[in-house]
Amino acid sequence: MDLASLVGVLGAFGIVIFAMILGGDISMFVNVPSLLIVVVGSLFAVMMKFELGHFLSIAGIMAKAFMFKTVKPDALINEVVELAGMARKGGLLSLEGKPVSYDFLGKGIQLLVDGHDPEVVRSLMTKEMKQASERHDNGIAIFKAMGDVGPAMGMIGTLIGLVAMLANMDDPKSIGPAMAVALLTTLYGAMMATMLMLPIADKLTARKGEEDMLKSMVIDSLLAIQSGQNPRVIESMLQAYMKEGKRVTAEG
Repeated sequence: MDLASLVGVLGAFGIVIFAMILGGDISMFVNVPSLLIVVVGSLFAVMMKFELGHFLSIAGIMAKAFMFKTVKPDALINEVVELAGMARKGGLLSLEGKPVSYDFLGKGIQLLVDGHDPEVVRSLMTKEMKQASERHDNGIAIFKAMGDVGPAMGMIGTLIGLVAMLANMDDPKSIGPAMAVALLTTLYGAMMATMLMLPIADKLTARKGEEDMLKSMVIDSLLAIQSGQNPRVIESMLQAYMKEGKRVTAEG
C-alpha cells in the first residue's frame, strides 16, 4: 500500500468536505444531476478516445497508484551480485532454476542459460521493456484525459444550469436549483481533476519511471554477467542508477 497516495487523496477530499461542513449544511453541496454530468459524462467522453477493453481496465490501472509491489534497487543489486558470483564460479548454466525476486530478471536469466547471443538478449529484453512502458503510457493517458475532460464537463454543466435559470426567470423557485447545477458542476469537475485524476496520472508516471529504471538495471546486469565481469564491477556499475545518498547503504 502506498501511504502517500492514500493519505493524499483522503486528506484532500477530507479537508474540502470539512470546509463544506463548516460552511453550513453539507447536503447543499450534493446535486445528482451535477454528478451525472461530470462523472458519467466524463467517463463516456474519455471512452471515445480509447479502445473499449483498455478503457474498462481503468480500475486495475488506478489500483497501481495505491498498491504497487516492486523490488528495491539495493535489493536487486545485491541479488544480481550474488548471481554474478555464481555464474563466475560455475558458469551460466549454474543459474538455471535459481529463484529470483523479479520476473523480468528471471526471464533474462533464462535467456542466458539458453545460450543466446548478447545482442539477442539485449534486443528481446529491451523490446519487452518498451512494450511494458507503452502499456503504462496508455494507462496514464486515460487519467490525464479524465483530468482534462472533467473541468470541461463541469463547464458544460454550468452552461446547462445558466440556460435553465435564464429560461425560467419568471419562476423564482426554479432559479435556485438551476444555479446549483451551474455552480456545483464546475466544483465537481475541478475536484475530480485536481484532487484525483491528475495526481493519479502523476503517480503512475512515477511508477513507470521506477520500473523502467529497474528494467534498465536488469538489462545491464544480464549483459555484464554474460560477459563474465567481476561481481564488484557489476555492483559499482549498478550503483550509478541510485541516488547518491542511498549508494553507501546499498554497498554496505
